[in-house]
Amino acid sequence: MSDVTATATNDRGFFGDGNYPGIFGWIFSTDHKRIGLLYFWSVLTFFCVGALLGLLLRLELFAPGETIMSAQTYNATFTLHGVIMIFLFIIPGIPAAFGNLIMPIQIGARDVSFPKLNLFSWWLYITGAVLAVTSLFTGGGPPDTGWTFYVPFSAQTSTNVSLAAVAVFILGFSSILTGLNFVTTIHRLRTKGMTWMRIPLFTWSLYATAWIQILATPVIGITVALLFAERVIGTGLFDPAQGGDPIMFQHLFWIYSHPAVYIMVLPGMGVISDIIPVFSRKPAFGYKAIVVSSIAIAFAGSLVWAHHMYTSGMSDMAVMVFSFLTFIVAIPSAIKVFNWLATLYEGSILLDPPLLYALSFILLFTIGGLSGLVLGAAAADVHVHDTYFVVGHFHFVMFGGTGMAFFAAMHYWLPKIYGRMYDKTVATVAWAVIFIGFLILYISMKVVGMQGMPRRYYDYVPEFTGLNQLATVGSWILAIGLILMFVNIIRGLFKGDPVEANPWGGASLEWQIPSPPPTENFGEEDPVVTHGPYDFKKAGIL
Repeated sequence: MSDVTATATNDRGFFGDGNYPGIFGWIFSTDHKRIGLLYFWSVLTFFCVGALLGLLLRLELFAPGETIMSAQTYNATFTLHGVIMIFLFIIPGIPAAFGNLIMPIQIGARDVSFPKLNLFSWWLYITGAVLAVTSLFTGGGPPDTGWTFYVPFSAQTSTNVSLAAVAVFILGFSSILTGLNFVTTIHRLRTKGMTWMRIPLFTWSLYATAWIQILATPVIGITVALLFAERVIGTGLFDPAQGGDPIMFQHLFWIYSHPAVYIMVLPGMGVISDIIPVFSRKPAFGYKAIVVSSIAIAFAGSLVWAHHMYTSGMSDMAVMVFSFLTFIVAIPSAIKVFNWLATLYEGSILLDPPLLYALSFILLFTIGGLSGLVLGAAAADVHVHDTYFVVGHFHFVMFGGTGMAFFAAMHYWLPKIYGRMYDKTVATVAWAVIFIGFLILYISMKVVGMQGMPRRYYDYVPEFTGLNQLATVGSWILAIGLILMFVNIIRGLFKGDPVEANPWGGASLEWQIPSPPPTENFGEEDPVVTHGPYDFKKAGIL
């Protein structure tokens, strides 16, 4: 892809000496790769904590009545599970971790536009995370409102919602700064020959996501700030007794939180769009269509927030409009799925672990997306709203989508970053166990939701016992697969066999430099791009 392929020296390596000794060389580093790894290990740690909490929730629901925790503890646990998984894992996971690690190299840059601001965004992330954890042990105890913080309960509960709201506010700033950095970097730091139509699809997805981060995230900041003011000084904005409106909180929350769904899933789509051509040994089918669909998802996804509120009370015309827009936003997602399958068609497919997770993404995200259309149709939504069908749908899209894409990116790019390879056989077994456990767990949730079991309930009637027990068994299988995967990955990164510069046969710029990458990515001369990121013939791969 460039005329300086693999000519950069790796004498300093980004694991080499920094400006500070030891751990300080990491937490005060402005190298985008070090910051990306700081994000990666941080979000992975919080994922493990959130997964453990989810496992405890399933244990409690194994049988009717109290099993391992009280009702109040259950409410606090599922709130913490949601806050950690949404704000500390899914939203920052792929953009902040793999975006920092890979995006500058993909466009031929030596770093992001604002390296110090990049480090500051990680510090804000850690500060918000620490405050979120602190809220569990201070004030009136762990927040028990759910991750949505709905009023009036969140304004009245004696639990420590105020500190949790401050944590979300700070995490929002971290997301905004990352988005600003990425937009500027992609606009200003592309190397010679890196035209807009030669940008890898992963970078395109980060570009679309960054605009959502910049434009939508301030809304959640305003919303939690208003909630904080409601609790501390009693502004009455959401209190009907003082002329306020609790429905306004829902509008404000979902004006951000539905675009946030695309902050979560668009980077995952970019990961899949990069992986499938490499393991199919074919150029990406419909490159321009995938690019346009990414921008279309970012735009249309910002207009459909009220489909979360059909049962809250709104005019029939508003319901019709938001239902129509919800079905419209499915079109660009369907375009991506079609293009991925068309890329795979008649390709020389290599079933390595990154592709297995990518294929899982396509299947699980498609199932989740189709069940989302059930929720987008107002007449059907009235029957399944606030049931476990919604929980199953959400996890199919977020965990089956973004989670699987995160695992795919982990298996695809981490050998490049660390210069060592994990055991592919163990990785394949772990994928199979995760996939089976996932289907058992979340299909059971969908079915029990269709039968009428409400979500967020501490207890349930006996007729729901069988499916809840099946779901809990699925969670055990899923946990075993995750443990196997993480042990294999971590062992491989530190003790695995060394890898060459291009172990997968990719044609984009990150595969044209040594493994692990040098401190400033390239040699003395910047690369010159002469062809597209999936032109394997011109890159000499085929």
